[in-house]
Amino acid sequence: MIRKMEKEYAGAKLGIWLFLFTEILLFGGLFLLYATYLSSYPREFAIAGREMHLGFGTANTILLITSSLFAAMSVTAVQQGEIRKVLNLLGATIICAMIFLVNKYFEWSSEIGHGFYPDSPRFSAGPIGEALFFSLYYLTTGLHGFHVLAGVGLLTVVALKVRRGAIHAGDYVLLENSALYWHLVDLIWIFIFPLYYLVL
Repeated sequence: MIRKMEKEYAGAKLGIWLFLFTEILLFGGLFLLYATYLSSYPREFAIAGREMHLGFGTANTILLITSSLFAAMSVTAVQQGEIRKVLNLLGATIICAMIFLVNKYFEWSSEIGHGFYPDSPRFSAGPIGEALFFSLYYLTTGLHGFHVLAGVGLLTVVALKVRRGAIHAGDYVLLENSALYWHLVDLIWIFIFPLYYLVL
């Protein structure tokens, strides 16, 4: 029985790492595309980057780093059998993620309202590099936002399983894997932030 559980645990860990690797390839491709266009249009990217809302970007960076800390702490808490603490930490992680998405909604709304979007009249007559910057920005942050939303759904399911007792100190691989996924979401944003908000 113990040997079977060890095999299932090893299989689950291998599965999540393979999945995370495909996610790294996906975003890695977008980052390579960004680097290619940046080398071709450095001046236009710098001008477009100055239109970004650094306050929103910084706040969202802090939110995701904090949420990742909460997710890591929830794994430690379940190992110690502190179920109430696990639920509180997962709840805090989800709240941080939701605030992140609300911030992103207001940020996008502001940018679109000021005409910063692909094929807008502002960019149609201007340098192509600025339009490319914002095309990549919306594609990358939109895809990342989808992953944040998926993470919220996953962590909610995990929290319900913790509450029902299906996840506990003796079996917490789903929580651990969910936390790993959330760390990846956080890590991807750590790359997005300087590329788009701090571009020189």
